[in-house]
Amino acid sequence: MRGADTRVVLGLHRSRHERRLLTGALDLGVTALDTSTNYLGFRSHRILARTAGDLLPKFTVSTKVGYFPGRNGGEHCLDPVRLHAAVEQAAEELGREPDLLFLHNPEHSLREGAPHGRDVLAQACTALDDAAAKGLCAAWGVASWDPSPLLNLIDPTAPRPSVLMVRAGLLVGVRTLDAADALIKAWDLGDGAVWGMSPFGGSTSAPVWARIDPRVFLRDSSRLSRVQAAFRAAYHLPRVGAVAVGADEPAHLGELVDALTGEVEERIIQEYRRLLRDRSQGQPA
Repeated sequence: MRGADTRVVLGLHRSRHERRLLTGALDLGVTALDTSTNYLGFRSHRILARTAGDLLPKFTVSTKVGYFPGRNGGEHCLDPVRLHAAVEQAAEELGREPDLLFLHNPEHSLREGAPHGRDVLAQACTALDDAAAKGLCAAWGVASWDPSPLLNLIDPTAPRPSVLMVRAGLLVGVRTLDAADALIKAWDLGDGAVWGMSPFGGSTSAPVWARIDPRVFLRDSSRLSRVQAAFRAAYHLPRVGAVAVGADEPAHLGELVDALTGEVEERIIQEYRRLLRDRSQGQPA
């Protein structure tokens, strides 16, 4: 049985929007679904509603706002009016209010040196907080691919997200891991309120997974495959309560669910992070 403190979220960034995948996920006990306004060429919500509208009530659904259709495929914007309109549109396209609404990669518009960054982030958070208060979503959070630029922009008087989503896993650099930990502390989030994403850095077929054996991070390394061990370790790099992961085949998703039976050796995780930090010292950022 998988750990009570961990769960799998089916992420649709790299997954086909197919009904059989959603029914397969439900059969496996995966009842959380994560997408975004801009996935599938800004068509994810409409396609989900069309192909599996009757299944969506069986899932907790999270989505993201922050990217908008524009030249060259899309543009990023944290304007509160546009964000609020995007939340309304997401609920309309999905045919239901999202259970969780993420502010998507706010750092995209808040690069170092951006004017009034603290105010811009606070206003964006307030817009999502207002949307939740109006019933347009049940809760809101922040999804950040690179959380480092956000650290100096946190306004303690602004609304705080209820969930933070960050990259997780063995391919995440120490700078990102440390920044995630700092944000978790700044927003006073427990493990269950932190989600990981992209646990394989894009693909389980990347050459790196043939060169390393992540089973070294497990107490009993004989039961799980390398891919399963890498997925299980992702829940500790940084420490998260859920991981959003893409899958096109229910069988692959089932292997990842089974990976949660593995027990991670926390001591080795900490040693690994120390090695990452030592290696990064003296190297350019």
